[in-house]
Amino acid sequence: MMTATKVWRYTSGCVLGGWGPLLCVLLGSLVALLMPLVGVEDECCAALKGIAQIRCQIWGSSPKTTVQSTSLTVQFTALDLLPHRAKPSKEVEQEARAALQQALEMKKQGKREKAHKLLVHALNMNADFVDALTELGAILEEERDVVQADHLYTKALAISPCNERALVSRDRTLPLVEEIDQRHFGIIDSKVRRLMSIPKGNSALRRVMEETYYHHIYHTVAIEGNTLTLSEIRHIIETRYAVPGKSLQEQNEAIGVDAAMKYINTTLLSRAGAIAVSDILEIHRRVLGYVDPVEGGRLRTSQVFVGHHIPPHPRDLDRHMQELVQWLNSEEALQLHPVEYAALAHYKLVYVHPFVDGNGRTSRLLMNLVLMQARYPPITIRKEQRAEYYAALDMANEGDVRPFIRFIAKCTEITLDTLLIATTEHAVGLPGAGHHPACPDCKQTIPVRN
Repeated sequence: MMTATKVWRYTSGCVLGGWGPLLCVLLGSLVALLMPLVGVEDECCAALKGIAQIRCQIWGSSPKTTVQSTSLTVQFTALDLLPHRAKPSKEVEQEARAALQQALEMKKQGKREKAHKLLVHALNMNADFVDALTELGAILEEERDVVQADHLYTKALAISPCNERALVSRDRTLPLVEEIDQRHFGIIDSKVRRLMSIPKGNSALRRVMEETYYHHIYHTVAIEGNTLTLSEIRHIIETRYAVPGKSLQEQNEAIGVDAAMKYINTTLLSRAGAIAVSDILEIHRRVLGYVDPVEGGRLRTSQVFVGHHIPPHPRDLDRHMQELVQWLNSEEALQLHPVEYAALAHYKLVYVHPFVDGNGRTSRLLMNLVLMQARYPPITIRKEQRAEYYAALDMANEGDVRPFIRFIAKCTEITLDTLLIATTEHAVGLPGAGHHPACPDCKQTIPVRN
């Protein structure tokens, strides 16, 4: 044993005697390289939380924030993206935080309905409360309302683009929501094909199309407060005689929409080529020409305010209108689904708000021009949908345009159902306005008041 020990020591001494200094240098170098990494592991893990955080870092290097539609990234500057809303007071913010804490406690106790109501209350106090938005989104996601949950995550990211929880959650919900949206577009396409298969000379189709013409005039002016009835509008358009007891301005609004629709049908639809700024101006010239001939077809020269939204300054309108028509005729826009393309055309024009009056009517006519160019029927947004319509526009101004696209898709499907049922021999009635065949599992939730 002693001999073996001596041999080992002798051998080790010989080896170390030759390689010892070199090994010490190598080990020292390795330690020197690894020492700076000690204690950095947590930072590395935090920086590499996932693709969402990497994308957040990319966003941080750019002055622009992106908002996803169903298949198109619509860009806004950070100033344009968020509406100008007064910041809540400290007392209101404290109440919102207290409601959030109570909601978290209720959620721990399994009282999800109470937690839901408390979170809605917190958002009513402070609509830009990111933690409440993400927490309510998580509850809705658990309740299988993935569309509304995804909207809340998107709104949270519009306010705080690097919020980790919202980024990760939205990466989870976005593919599911896009699948739901594309499925709805597929249902709409199948109904369009059924409508196109009906012979052009079908008397029932011709009759219902004539009725929808007057219905569109009635609803598009009624949305903005016009009190004319459907029968009164039909009388005015067909006879050009005034209706006693009604203001001439209201009657001229109906005549203006009729003139603009006839211009689209007889001129723009039969003409090949791109949509130009002059086409939009000509539509507006007819919309407003019987009420205010001076402003009809002319870009506004004064600043206007639309709720929390402040449209571009008059000096920037020419540039914005040129950018709008450039997008309307771009390859990326023309490759969109027709309903999405039409909805975005409507939203972009009403966002610019280029006219003193008649912006909504002109935007709805531009939307229908885009749909008819794609061989879709013109759609009607009913006056009963006014609150939902404006709420969807507000959500688009807050950073998520997809609810507005879904609203237009629903209006398109209702119009298609009306036409198909009117041409069916044994019609059984129209579906309700809340019909969502593309997402049968999605639930209607308590709306968040802004």
